[in-house]
Amino acid sequence: AVMLLAVPFLALAQADLTGLQVIENVYNRPVGEDMQGDLIMTLTNSRGESRIRKIKQFTKDFGKIEKKIMFFEYPADVRNTSFMTWGYDEAGKDDDQWIYLPALKKVKRISSDSKADYFMGSDFTYDDLGDRHPSDDIHKIVREETIDGSPCYVVESKPRDPEYMYSKTVSWVIKDKWIGLKKEFYDEDGAHLKTLAVKKYEKISGFWIILHSQMHNVQKGHTTDMELKSVKVNSGINDRQFSERMMKRGL
Repeated sequence: AVMLLAVPFLALAQADLTGLQVIENVYNRPVGEDMQGDLIMTLTNSRGESRIRKIKQFTKDFGKIEKKIMFFEYPADVRNTSFMTWGYDEAGKDDDQWIYLPALKKVKRISSDSKADYFMGSDFTYDDLGDRHPSDDIHKIVREETIDGSPCYVVESKPRDPEYMYSKTVSWVIKDKWIGLKKEFYDEDGAHLKTLAVKKYEKISGFWIILHSQMHNVQKGHTTDMELKSVKVNSGINDRQFSERMMKRGL
């Protein structure tokens, strides 16, 4: 009888989740104190022609701030370019982002007006590369679906700011792992603009880490693959790694 009682209770506990709680669980999913790896970015145009970029990426959690820095290593035309994001846990506080272009020999801050620009020819905007705070949107669970054997909540998120670049996003979130497996982005006119799909994830040092994601711009027929290799979690990255000085200095 105890087992029988436990089952409906479990179902009830799951059903009580709100759309906001689902997105908060994704936002707060533990990924370790720090992480580093080699990022392979593949840009493929509508004719199927690809360009590859190789990047070293470092991320560290500073409590209320998460800092991320990327150094481009290949090809030659983007070598020594670096990009840094500081994401804040505080609701309503925008990410700070900077880019270093070696030709200009100076670090440029990404203004809020430029957050909708595409990053280094990819299908990710500067805003996509930051961590959007759950309170920036109004979320609701619209249905549940199973993708590749993983039961997911499907959550529709609409921005509180009417000027925001997307009119809404729809996310498929794996119930027990809190990984956003798929996300659709809709443009200002409400048309489907692009889809982010997670192709590979696995447990590394006890944390679920996304290793391959693909952003497909359905309007342009352009895709960007991001593959993370040689991942190290909790390796003890120096706090000083995340500064404008390091952006200029490079690896």
